[in-house]
Amino acid sequence: MSRKLELIVLAILLIFVAQFIYVSSTTNAEYGGADDKPEGVIEEITGGTYKPIAEPIWEPPSGEIESLLFALQAAIGAGVIGYFFGYYRAKKNYENKLGYKGKSKPEGDRHSL
Repeated sequence: MSRKLELIVLAILLIFVAQFIYVSSTTNAEYGGADDKPEGVIEEITGGTYKPIAEPIWEPPSGEIESLLFALQAAIGAGVIGYFFGYYRAKKNYENKLGYKGKSKPEGDRHSL
């Protein structure tokens, strides 16, 4: 990356961090997930007659473990996506540098229809 681009990214990052710290310190907002909110809305709409058709097989013993498992799932997904992006970028780089285009047939072996 060029030096100018690095400074721009750093400035944007600092702006977001400063904004987060300011909002966190001046409000009593509670940062939580949205998992419990639909339950209240469904209860309000159906008047308490709604019964779920499925129950979880296993529930984590605490919210911290649930967050850990969610973060682990996100990290594994990011690793898989990053691997494939890296693989295809390296493949493209390899093709550009060496002129190699995979397992294509030589010009003399191709049949035109």
